[in-house]
Amino acid sequence: MPKEHLDIFLTKEDFMMRDQLRSFVNKEIMPVRQQIDDDKDHIIVNRILQGLTDLGIQKSAFPPEYGGMGAKSAVSAAILHEELGRGDSGLCTARTVTGWAWIPALAANNKAVLDRFAPEFCAKDLKFGCFSMTEPGGSHGGGGCDIENINLQGRKIRTKAVLEGDEWVINGQKMWASNQGIADLYLVVCTTDPNLGDEGVAMIYVPKGSKGLSFGNNERKAGMAADKNHPMFLENVRVPKEWRAAGPGVDAELLHNQLVIGRIVTAAMAVGQARGAFETVLKYTGDRIVADKPIRQHSMAAGILADMAIGIETARWSYLAAAWMYDHPETYGAPTSTFILSRGSLAKMHACDVAVSVTNKAMELMGAYGYVRDYDVEKYWRDCKMIQLWEGGAQLGRLDVCRGYYDLNL
Repeated sequence: MPKEHLDIFLTKEDFMMRDQLRSFVNKEIMPVRQQIDDDKDHIIVNRILQGLTDLGIQKSAFPPEYGGMGAKSAVSAAILHEELGRGDSGLCTARTVTGWAWIPALAANNKAVLDRFAPEFCAKDLKFGCFSMTEPGGSHGGGGCDIENINLQGRKIRTKAVLEGDEWVINGQKMWASNQGIADLYLVVCTTDPNLGDEGVAMIYVPKGSKGLSFGNNERKAGMAADKNHPMFLENVRVPKEWRAAGPGVDAELLHNQLVIGRIVTAAMAVGQARGAFETVLKYTGDRIVADKPIRQHSMAAGILADMAIGIETARWSYLAAAWMYDHPETYGAPTSTFILSRGSLAKMHACDVAVSVTNKAMELMGAYGYVRDYDVEKYWRDCKMIQLWEGGAQLGRLDVCRGYYDLNL
């Protein structure tokens, strides 16, 4: 199998994992890919996710003392996302957000949360985690973009956490979060006092079944059907005070870290989507004859295919470089620095734009065949647009790119 990922970024173990995941995707996802959008009860989805759990993906980041593997590499995580993104980005999202929700507790070594919940996630059964950040917009502000804007320092968070004795009492609403409504454990972004800014940011773990926790109907989306998103309502939800990820100021740093690593792996997922569409159209244009020769032997089509390949390769280099920098803070600075935020955001903005462009060009080259569900391209086309929109959207992401080059006060 060719090493399209450079040895300077990947270890021998990374290549082994990549090949294992690629084989899994080809065997378990590709044959049923077109059925996923109609899998309303997630029978196929959960079977595939259980297969990934059997491979050890669910427990990989947990410390060995809990039964995990202690994986910490952003490069490894990114490679996983490219491979699973090629298979199905909704499945990839459902799986990865579970790990995303655990990053703050692992980074803070929160023994109370780890001792209580980690053994369940390191067991053989499929579990779901959820990182509940985004809130409904309104006349008083709020919403995901404001929460993720580091210059606003958490002042737009509306979900409130009040400490009463040894318990946090949480009230608020969350929406759009992946696995929200089906998760076993939620990490809820709150504020103890919006006037405190970053000092008021609190990320608190809430298990399913908590009194006062309820959900609305699953969102109906154009794509990403394997990723469930139920609105969440918290009414006087009580959890132990030890289930806060860390503490004042530290939780804000952990939130910033969530944004950075989220953008890096999103970039990798986008590359996987673009690669899948490119592979499909490359085969189609080799088989389809127009004017007595394959489509890809026409100069106009060759130029379009070249632009697609250029976009995919440069986007891959971008996310690998950002992940490598994230993994080497001794050289490139803290993962929460504006420099690393800028590099992760740059990778995401570029890769998502590439995915949208590549899937669109693929449909043009395939004509009506690209638009029908018998082929993979229209699904890549629908699914990739969502990841261009999440984590603050394409506009806030570009502002965060600028933060790595000058002092941007927006």
